Formats: sequence, structure tokens, C-alpha cells
Amino acid sequence: MTKLDGPSHGPHGGGAPGHLAILLHGYGADGNDLIGLAPVLAPLMPDVVFHAPNAPYPCEGNPMGYQWFGISRLDPQVAAAGVRSAAPFVEAFLDDTMARYGLDESKTVLVGFSQGTMMALHVGLRRVRPLAGIVGFSGMLAGPDTLAAEIRSRPPVLLAHGDSDEMLPAVLTQRAAAALQDNGVKVGVHIAPGVGHGIDQTGLSHAARFLLDVFGLEVPR
Repeated sequence: MTKLDGPSHGPHGGGAPGHLAILLHGYGADGNDLIGLAPVLAPLMPDVVFHAPNAPYPCEGNPMGYQWFGISRLDPQVAAAGVRSAAPFVEAFLDDTMARYGLDESKTVLVGFSQGTMMALHVGLRRVRPLAGIVGFSGMLAGPDTLAAEIRSRPPVLLAHGDSDEMLPAVLTQRAAAALQDNGVKVGVHIAPGVGHGIDQTGLSHAARFLLDVFGLEVPR
């Protein structure tokens, strides 16, 4: 199995990492797309190291980018099969990166965007030991019907979505939140007015507060 690799950032404080954030990009992008969040978040949480691996496959729709799995349309069955097939890559990257820094799940979060959110939710809810948290931007829950039988841990989750997203409608986040709550997961939802398929400043602010909370870090004055 191919090992994932991609850009990293931090820790901002210059010392040994005390916490880890793994950023999973969307379809057709790469790690450089989401690592751009790190310079904004890092000064608020100076012991966090950020890693943004490239997905394992060249993108069918964008030869300059990568994909976690191929998808030509929003097909629930394709998405469910896709996250399952790509999950071992994320699991291995999680395990290797935590071991590299001597950290465990309690010090680690997954942050996803779009297809990366599908991956973060699938993997994060099936870890035996709960992650500190999961943040999902502009995504959906793939395979909700199998979650009750497969869920193994219940880390807190924050879902953010623009109400003007034409690629993945915001109702998908609302449905994901309902399914997670039905399975005993604590979920926060932020629907951003006028925002399309992207991350706006308000959504990023919500994510920063969530990460500080789940990591048990003080909010900077």
C-alpha cells in the first residue's frame, strides 16, 4: 500500500508537538490546498503540528490533483464504497504520524474538506480509541446506514457548510448531523449564509474555537 505524504506546518511555538491535526483535502486538490489553514490556526495553538497528506490516487477529473476515490456524480453507493476502500490509507497515516511524535488519539484531530470530510467521518468514528475531535467542512456522511453497526468511538464533531454550496448542498451536512446524533455523537453545526463550496472566515473561526476546546488549550487573549 502506498504511504501518503504531503506538506506540514508547525508547531508555531517551535518546540516538540503536543497535539496533531491531520487535514484531508477534497476531490481534485492536494495537501497544499488545506495546509493553507495552518498558518491561520497555528498562532492560536502553538504546540499543534499540522499535516496535510495528498490522497493516494491521481484525480480522474483533474490530472494536477488527487482523489481519495473516483466519483463522477453524487452517488451514495459510490461514496460509501469509496471511503471504505481509501480508509486504510488514512488509518496508516494516522498511526504513523502519531507514532512519529509520540502522540495518541486524545491529542489528535481530523479536519476534512468535501471528500476529505467523508474520509474524516468514516475513519474517525471507527477508531477503537476516540480522537480528540473531527471537523468537517462542506461534506457529507457516506454510508450512514452502516454507521450504527460499525461505530467504535464517539469523538465530538463540528460540521460547517455554506448554504449556497452548489456542489454538495448544505442539507447533506444537516443529514449527517442527524445521523451522528442518532448514534450518540456530540455534533455542532454551522451553516454559513451566502457561502459556496469553500471555507469562509466565520467557519474557520468556529473550527479554531472547537479545536482549542477539544485540545483543552486556552483561548489566546
